[in-house]
Amino acid sequence: MVVGGGEVAARKVALLQKAGAKVTVVSPELGVSLATGVKAGEITHIPAQFQPEHMGDYALVIAATDDAGVNEAVAAAAKAKNIPVNVVDTPHLCTFIVPSIVDRSPVVVAVSTGGDSPVLARLIRAKIETLVPASYGRLAAMMAKFRDKVKARFDSVNARRKFWEKVLQGPIAEKVFAGQDQAAEADMEAELAQGSAATDSKMGEVYLVGGGPGDPDLLTFRALRLMQQADVVVHDRLVSPEVLDLVRRDAERIYAGKERNNHAIPQEEINHLLVRLAKEGHRVCRLKGGDPFIFGRGGEEIELLMQEGVPFQVVPGITAASGCASYAGIPLTHRDYSQSVSFVTGHLKDGTVNLNWEGLVQPRQTIVIYMGLVAIEPLCRELINHGVSPEMPIALVQQGTTQHQRVYEGTLATMPGVVKNQDIKAPTLIIVGEVVRLRSKLNWFQPTD
Repeated sequence: MVVGGGEVAARKVALLQKAGAKVTVVSPELGVSLATGVKAGEITHIPAQFQPEHMGDYALVIAATDDAGVNEAVAAAAKAKNIPVNVVDTPHLCTFIVPSIVDRSPVVVAVSTGGDSPVLARLIRAKIETLVPASYGRLAAMMAKFRDKVKARFDSVNARRKFWEKVLQGPIAEKVFAGQDQAAEADMEAELAQGSAATDSKMGEVYLVGGGPGDPDLLTFRALRLMQQADVVVHDRLVSPEVLDLVRRDAERIYAGKERNNHAIPQEEINHLLVRLAKEGHRVCRLKGGDPFIFGRGGEEIELLMQEGVPFQVVPGITAASGCASYAGIPLTHRDYSQSVSFVTGHLKDGTVNLNWEGLVQPRQTIVIYMGLVAIEPLCRELINHGVSPEMPIALVQQGTTQHQRVYEGTLATMPGVVKNQDIKAPTLIIVGEVVRLRSKLNWFQPTD
């Protein structure tokens, strides 16, 4: 039984129903959430103020009203019948505590402070949430399906333990995390037939990970998990030091950064390096700034991995256009200024600037230029030559989303001079369009440097 009809009561009811409970709610009135459940026949409703005679043969009782007197009456009635009772945010009236939980059913992690600090418990739960992906529940469910088969295949407890350890730390688990459940189950069947674990194979795996625009808080949960389990990290110049600090401490680091006409490792060699490291049995994190499929040449890398039969995962990242624009207070689209946005790179394979200028100079369009610092003068000149007003606003974002971020504003006519007179260094992102005018109103990020 839950006493109370508001949103706090609704949250408790939802958790109880998820655990399989049949719930009766006692309250004169119900909020929208509970009323919907009653209408659907999922909840029994007693439309009355709580009275001791409402205390029937319940497994447990929760008091979730904003009336201290009612809550005390519920606690007294429940204790008189030896029914476990919880009064929300009132530990001294409780006979049991409801912890904060991380629900990855059938995996459940509970955090409790004994009622002393529910807020602290929620904060700790939030940290655990980042370390335990939602796919752990699917992994546990798959283990349950194979538990009897593994027990039949391996006679000793030690053999079964070693098998499961290898599965949970190897490619089969990674396939579950990547959403490839059917492939993971097929691999499990194959490994059981052979009597060995998937990680007995010498083949490693490549993780193509988008490291985002610089702020480590913008990494995805999956990116962080793979970065911390990789044996080797092959990283670009655009990966911020703060993001790189989050890779496993003892992982080998290989710098594969590229500057204009100065590539530490040519792209073709990087492609073959990833294949070689994986075939040596390493878990390889190919860590790129931004998103690996937006001017990151990730497509070229996975082409060779597929040809060579190397397993891989692709983890999207927040691309620089989205991250830097947001931190600069510049919306890329806006109903009054821009209805489309184009992403282009500031230099092509041969080092020239040869863009589809007619396609870029469309009205009410934002242009985002990656890697355009060196070519800023011809970029601005060609946009003007193809019909864009010399007074069109433009912003250059240096080291966006980090504490070193700097934003330089101007027009197509003035920006080349701004760059010439300032000590601006890569990585930079250039935004051209009327939306730049909004920065004075919407700028929220204040770097400390």
